[in-house]
Amino acid sequence: MLGNAALAAEPAIADAAVTPTATAATSAAPLRPQPEPVPSPRPAPSSTPPASVPHDPWSRLQLLRDVETADVVGWLRGGRGAIVTAVLLCVAAALMVALTTPPRYTVFTDILVDPANLNVVRDDVFTSNPQRDAQLLDVESKLRILTSRNVLTRVIDRLDLTNDPEFVKPGGLSFLRNLISAKDATQDRRLEVMRALSEQVEARREERSFVVVMKLWSQDPEKAVTISNAIVDAFEAELFQSSSESAGRVVKNLNERLDELRRNVNEAERKVEDFRRAKGLQSSNGELVSTRISSELNTQVLDAQQRFIQADSRYKQMSAAIAERRTASASIFDSAAMTNLRQQYNTLQQQVGSIAAIFGAKHPQMVTALSEQQAVDAAIVREARRILDLAKADLDREQATLKMLQSKAGVEKSNVFTDNDALVQLHDLERDARAKAAIYESHLARAQQIGERQQIDTSNVRVISRPMPPKARSWPPRTLYLLIGGAILGLLLGIAAALMRGAWFYLRDPRPTHG
Repeated sequence: MLGNAALAAEPAIADAAVTPTATAATSAAPLRPQPEPVPSPRPAPSSTPPASVPHDPWSRLQLLRDVETADVVGWLRGGRGAIVTAVLLCVAAALMVALTTPPRYTVFTDILVDPANLNVVRDDVFTSNPQRDAQLLDVESKLRILTSRNVLTRVIDRLDLTNDPEFVKPGGLSFLRNLISAKDATQDRRLEVMRALSEQVEARREERSFVVVMKLWSQDPEKAVTISNAIVDAFEAELFQSSSESAGRVVKNLNERLDELRRNVNEAERKVEDFRRAKGLQSSNGELVSTRISSELNTQVLDAQQRFIQADSRYKQMSAAIAERRTASASIFDSAAMTNLRQQYNTLQQQVGSIAAIFGAKHPQMVTALSEQQAVDAAIVREARRILDLAKADLDREQATLKMLQSKAGVEKSNVFTDNDALVQLHDLERDARAKAAIYESHLARAQQIGERQQIDTSNVRVISRPMPPKARSWPPRTLYLLIGGAILGLLLGIAAALMRGAWFYLRDPRPTHG
């Protein structure tokens, strides 16, 4: 049909090239009825010789501007076979894809990764940042751990995926390669499984939240659920191991530091004791012994002074009584012999009074009584002198004691001053020892606390949506959808081929194809 239309168009082109007026008259002539219902009219044949087709490619492409709907319809009619063939081939290819492509079953797991860890320990070794950007970075870091090689290695070892045909595709020479090098083959299988599993799992964080969605596909729906749960368990174990190893490194460093701190404390305390021993600084209940001795000596000096004053006063009173001959009546002389002599003296004095009243002053009994009274008085004087001598001895003894205590107190006071000067240096050494001991004790307590923290999992990760076995595969699509898509694709390809074929012939022979 296209050939006939081209032949019919050649005289018209030739006539238009020779006589333009005749061509215009011919195009203005009335149209005759066409045998086929084509919307555009076909010009009447003319005996004018055809014009030459331009050889310039750009000029040829400009001829496509004269293409009409009837030409396009003609091209499609001419390419019916190509369209049908393209549709059949694409449908067959879609059916082949549906029958040969391994199915994929995708499961989803929603995990809440809270950047604020559980507050189990008061002063945790890991601090949490309240800023949102820092929290998001923490969640993104944990998201990277979720699909990391360590987590996938745990899953591979736990589920023995190195022997799973889905992940390990045995080749023709795999048996011989295993015989030659079993270790290398096992390592290659692990790497192959690692690559395959990393391609099958994907994780992303939901916008404006701490929820992480993990997507995983497998050729078996139940296996997809199993692997997804294993990845979550391995993720939690990896987080715990990471925090535990970090705490363990801190404990190790603290223990290494504790040895040096312990030596520093022992050395500081040894300096304190050596200095105390060298200076003779003895303490009891936080008080130096020299200070206590000095205080006690001062007390004894005060007591000795009091006794000396009393002894001196008593001696002076006795001396005055003897000088004034008041020994018989002075109460300062107190002894058993003095009391007895005073009773005798009083008795004789009463007798003398009674004899003088009865017999007179010159009676022989009066003389005898007076003589006895004088003898008793002389005994009283002797007794008073004896008591005075004892008082003198007491006075001398108290005076000697006071001088001795004063001398000792002076010596101890100088010792106290010396010990106080040494005590200043001792306090400096003790402060240094206490400071080092406090640092050592704080590090020791911290090391023990972190050591216990190493055994506690404080990661706040919770699965909020467990994976469910999918009812339908996620890839490839259903067979019906594939066939429909293949038919549409084939139709489009066939139409494109028919249009390209028609355009090609049109550019070679630009004559109307409708008619």
